[in-house]
Amino acid sequence: MRAGILFAAALAAAPQLAPAQAQEIPALASVRVQARIVPPNSDEIMALPPELQALVQEKILAPARHNEKRRLELLTKLMSDKQDGLGIEYDSDATRTVAEVFQTRRANCLSFTLLTVALARAAQLKADGQTMERVLGWEMSGDLVMQSSHVNARVSADGRRFIIDVASQDLLVHSPLRPIADERLLAMYYNNRAMELLEQGDADASQEWLEKALHLDPHNVRLWSNAGVLQEHKARLDLAEADFLHAVDLQSDYGGVLSNLVALYEREDKPALVAQWQQRAEAVLRKDPYHQFAQGMRCEKNADFTCALAYYQRAVRLEPKQHLFHFALARAWLGLGKEHRADDELARALELSEGSNHASYQAKLEQLRLLEH
Repeated sequence: MRAGILFAAALAAAPQLAPAQAQEIPALASVRVQARIVPPNSDEIMALPPELQALVQEKILAPARHNEKRRLELLTKLMSDKQDGLGIEYDSDATRTVAEVFQTRRANCLSFTLLTVALARAAQLKADGQTMERVLGWEMSGDLVMQSSHVNARVSADGRRFIIDVASQDLLVHSPLRPIADERLLAMYYNNRAMELLEQGDADASQEWLEKALHLDPHNVRLWSNAGVLQEHKARLDLAEADFLHAVDLQSDYGGVLSNLVALYEREDKPALVAQWQQRAEAVLRKDPYHQFAQGMRCEKNADFTCALAYYQRAVRLEPKQHLFHFALARAWLGLGKEHRADDELARALELSEGSNHASYQAKLEQLRLLEH
């Protein structure tokens, strides 16, 4: 039992921004905001309320109007410091407008990015959102399985680009950053709220939000896949099929929509189509190390370490330099009582990692070796 506890803690805490040393801004700890059911207009999402505009003027522009790097430093202080600034805290469920984040002081990665970009532009800095498409944040919500992408902000100052990010411990891996236009960033906001409403059982409200997202970003395969899921929940199976097939037309190797088509045809009892799309899905997902990793996580969650081991080994074969895959293998071996094999994989994870992950693996490896002797 003691050995299993070694791997219970999160690998890394969310990054912290620089502390502030400015005048105090009263906290709004008692404020609670219920996210709107009726979608706001797109120009409302990133709009700064007058009180926040005044803070930008007082805390950023007045003391550093002619110094971009200093304005960026003051921006991060305004956002992060709990005593003298906004003290924004990470909340994975907080898909909110900039004004709502200002009221609650809570934001998920998308809302934090919207706030950062809006504040940076108000501070006369160039800022845009950027995305990582290959972030694993899988969770089960009833019969919904969600895979998240991650966004953060890129801000320019004195000819250099800086990344401002709030990260969740639940985000496991990511692909290279890719800048995105405001339309896609806003579409992500509408999509997030649509999926939250669907999860809450309000399919009609969800559709209104998702239509807003598709209007802004009509070529986004994820949105069309989500549209199919929504139609399936409304028992409109012909429309669900059409949306899934349109998503395939946009991106033929997107594993999520291929899996959705298989599930749809199974529901409709169409074995020939199930076999056809299952073959396509397996051909794609067999080559996807992150899918193998996610399947292993499901097995591990159910304490089926033999199943988890097989998937994690496939993930490592496909992408041998991902330290999280080796860490997962170590957990699977440990669950099977193979401490020495766990030691080998944890040592490999340590070798491939850096920063806080490296320190965490080092500590776990030392504890494991103490238990082995």
